[in-house]
Amino acid sequence: MKLHKRVKRIEEIVGHHFDQENLVISAITHPSAAEGKSVSASYERLEFLGDSVLGAMIANDLYTKYPSMDEGQLSMLKIALVSGEMLSEVAGELGVGELILFGESEKGTGARGLRSALENVYEALVGALYVDGGYDVAHDFVVRTLHPRISPGLGRRIVSAKSRLQEVIQRDYHCGPVYKLEGEAGPAHSPTFTSVVLVDGRRVGRGSGATKKLSQASAAADALMRMGYEEGEPNPKEGSPCI
Repeated sequence: MKLHKRVKRIEEIVGHHFDQENLVISAITHPSAAEGKSVSASYERLEFLGDSVLGAMIANDLYTKYPSMDEGQLSMLKIALVSGEMLSEVAGELGVGELILFGESEKGTGARGLRSALENVYEALVGALYVDGGYDVAHDFVVRTLHPRISPGLGRRIVSAKSRLQEVIQRDYHCGPVYKLEGEAGPAHSPTFTSVVLVDGRRVGRGSGATKKLSQASAAADALMRMGYEEGEPNPKEGSPCI
């Protein structure tokens, strides 16, 4: 598909005409297709911005929608909504997958590579909309695409993610997941922690949350999605991190 047709289709999906067309192109360009180019050529910078913008929007929306929820419940619901699994699913249903520009080195990664790219492109599109159209334009897109997924029970999936990951990794790979704190941001009274989960030294998931425990749960949920456990029982001999 020609580039101008991809741009037009993205504008139809997000419901916004971009004055800065380069933002759309960057938002759908995988890093493998931007090797040797400027840092703005791929979606990575927009993804960074979109991740923060999306998190703030969802936090505010949930705070307003559920006045009786405590901080822990709100955090788990937010984590579930902005998880890699959720964002990749939404972006896939919007038809974004066929519009992503991949480099040759990434074209053979299959469905798992596409899931990761879909998540990143969704966040990059939020960032692009924010830069080009402002908060309300970006928020309209988030409301239309993510709000229908909001339900009070959604956050409960995150609670069991760590135990589920522990179970399947020990069963299939005969080793256990290890969690490491990757970073902490925000003010002292309201920090955001980011953790990664490793299996035999290999990173298999990443997540953030208002506490270290929630960031680990988010990382576990991300790992379950990336390793294919959300879609069935993968063959542990294929791409095993422990064997």
